[in-house]
Amino acid sequence: MTTAPTSRLRASDAEREQLATIVRAAMTEGRLTLEEGEERLAAVYAATYRDQFAPLTADLPDGGRRALLDTPEARAELGRHVRRHTAFVVAAAMVLTGLWVLSGAHFFWPAIPLTFLVIGLARHRRWARHGHGQPWGHRSYAGGPYHHR
Repeated sequence: MTTAPTSRLRASDAEREQLATIVRAAMTEGRLTLEEGEERLAAVYAATYRDQFAPLTADLPDGGRRALLDTPEARAELGRHVRRHTAFVVAAAMVLTGLWVLSGAHFFWPAIPLTFLVIGLARHRRWARHGHGQPWGHRSYAGGPYHHR
């Protein structure tokens, strides 16, 4: 049995759950009435293909993507990223300082790379603190392959 190739991609259960989170958040914020939200949730769970998702959140600010960043899971993941970044900067500082001590140089040259590492860490922490979500390339529904900007 041969079928014609299709360009439509099937949706996964995880993708449906992400979109359902967006719809529920819009209901909580008062952007959707209870009836509108229930209709959209039914459409989310009935969707077979990814391209069926876009119309369900097209009229929400930022496509409703912000709701995914405000979930406890996303906030916890962002906290883990910040802690890992902090651990990396501390380890790099220790290694660079050790190399400086071994080199016997008078000028504290590790200050140059450490300045950039600390600035990057400060920006990452600021993004996390102010709720801007995931700043560098972390993909969720918002950046998924079926999201149309």
